[in-house]
Amino acid sequence: MTANADTTHSTHSAQRGRPLTRLALIFLCLGAVTHAKAEEAISLALPIKCQPGVSCFFQNYVDHDASDKVRDYRCGARSYDGHDGTDIRIRNLEIQRRGVEVLAAAPGRVIGGRNDMDDVSIRAAGKAAIAGKECGNGVLIEHANGWRTQYCHMAKGSVRVKPGDRIATGQPIGLVGLSGDTEFFHLHFTVRYRDKAVDPFAYGAPEKACGGGRSLWAASLGEQMQYKPREIIDYGFAGIAPTMALIESGEIEKHPVATTSDALVAYVRAIGLQAGDQQTLAVQGPGGTALPNNALPALDRDKAQFLVLAGKKRTEAAWPAGRYVATYTVTRDGAEVLRKTFEVEAGAR
Repeated sequence: MTANADTTHSTHSAQRGRPLTRLALIFLCLGAVTHAKAEEAISLALPIKCQPGVSCFFQNYVDHDASDKVRDYRCGARSYDGHDGTDIRIRNLEIQRRGVEVLAAAPGRVIGGRNDMDDVSIRAAGKAAIAGKECGNGVLIEHANGWRTQYCHMAKGSVRVKPGDRIATGQPIGLVGLSGDTEFFHLHFTVRYRDKAVDPFAYGAPEKACGGGRSLWAASLGEQMQYKPREIIDYGFAGIAPTMALIESGEIEKHPVATTSDALVAYVRAIGLQAGDQQTLAVQGPGGTALPNNALPALDRDKAQFLVLAGKKRTEAAWPAGRYVATYTVTRDGAEVLRKTFEVEAGAR
């Protein structure tokens, strides 16, 4: 098109032709710069073997606010101050013990790693014990064109690669653990370009933008990488009163509802709840009989995670046989923003 434009204006005076030639050259240069930037951008595979929204969840994103406040790439609060990576969590200890693989997000060469730190919550170990080793057991991979990826909090002894190893996309490099500066089982994944941390969900986003920039994730990942302001990561019924510890360990699954259970309790654990959110958990028994519901007041602040229960202790010889249905809702400013319905069968019908 540039050549045709030059030919069309060749019969005009030189004074009118020069600006057009300069303009054409500017467009060519801008096109070359844009092409170079496109060539430089890395394409990332999911760095953990799981299904987002089903068997793993995005707990925290990169903090885009330079002050002591928090802002993720969609102007939400799914982060914490100074957080430079993406936290992808798994649900509980039982799943972690089975082994969840950490995968290389792109081809490259290993340039660093650690593999000897214990899997201990920072609440038990204390900050002093992990000073200078906040990543815990991890791997640092160098890629082409100035890109690097870092993988943190892996399980002790699980790292399968060493400095100098050439790595392929999707290659297992270790297992999710609880080492370093963490309180829950997850992979902390950091992307850096020329030694500066960038957000793989919003690379090159203008300052204070909400949803700007471009995604570095491979197009094949599709809707799995879609941003969710709030998310449910655990739900179900139990024959005892659930606690956060029972859910985090996976032990709650060993207490299913039976007709002679001491209690019948529905539970929901949600992440990303915001100040002002109102939660309700309602349970109906066979024939539409209502169990005690739990309608909570509006949250006074954002919550990284929150556990809601509804149900009661058994007061009869046995729970009436049949279907028990729970409905969890979150409303905000009078509008429903999250809903989940689930059920359990108690005894034979």
